[in-house]
Amino acid sequence: MKENGSSLLAQAKWRIIDQTSLGPAFDAMQSFAIDDTLCTSVGSGESDSTMRAWVHHNTVVLGIQDTRLPYLQDGIDYLKEQGYRVIVRNSGGLAVVLDEGVLNVSLILPDAEKGIDINRGYDAMYKLIQRILAPYNKTIEAKEIVGSYCPGSYDLSINNRKFAGISQRRIRGGIAVQIYLCASGSGSQRANVIRQFYSAGLKNEETKFVYPVIVPDTMASLSELLQTDITVSSLMIPLLKTLKETGAQLSAIPLSSHEMQLFDYHLERMHSRNKKALPPF
Repeated sequence: MKENGSSLLAQAKWRIIDQTSLGPAFDAMQSFAIDDTLCTSVGSGESDSTMRAWVHHNTVVLGIQDTRLPYLQDGIDYLKEQGYRVIVRNSGGLAVVLDEGVLNVSLILPDAEKGIDINRGYDAMYKLIQRILAPYNKTIEAKEIVGSYCPGSYDLSINNRKFAGISQRRIRGGIAVQIYLCASGSGSQRANVIRQFYSAGLKNEETKFVYPVIVPDTMASLSELLQTDITVSSLMIPLLKTLKETGAQLSAIPLSSHEMQLFDYHLERMHSRNKKALPPF
């Protein structure tokens, strides 16, 4: 039984940063640097709790364990042949596919004095998605979907088919709870991309770390699961409405000049991390 995460959603104010329409030039490394920046400013009290929404085109985001594949270069070559950019993120988990049909949402919260239990962060995001999708009258479960990419205990699924995954990052007194939601397109096609990546990167070699065996049919988009046209835009409307219904004041506030300085610092760290983690091209 997952704990109710409503209390974390009920912030007095939510700062809104909507970056869903920045287009193909918006690089995923920038996104992770922005979330680290916001964690720092939310954690220090410089910023209110923040909801950031974002989209990246044709990008595969790897986890640190993925960079230890014995034939990593072959796996990356496959992804690039399919038209994907490849980056390594700074939060946990394994490889995921991002494209224009995938909505990413970050809830960035201050860590309370006693500390927010890691499951409460996951529960808050789970509760948010349940509310957004409530009109469709489908049971949304939070449990690991074996056969999916980046499997975890808070995979979100309908009828045992995963449409979303949640991760967390904590830095300098702030917490970023991040989710990717497959709104449209084919979930199984995305899963097959990651299946082929692991096939090329492992070549059946035994490794200490057990990489997931991807079964493409375990994944689907919300459009497929709900049998209706779900888009990034159509999810944003109930997302904002749900935050407002908690009683919060919503304000669209861009990064401040101080936050832009922090962003430059965190982006340089992302570039450095990627340079060390990925083989030279």
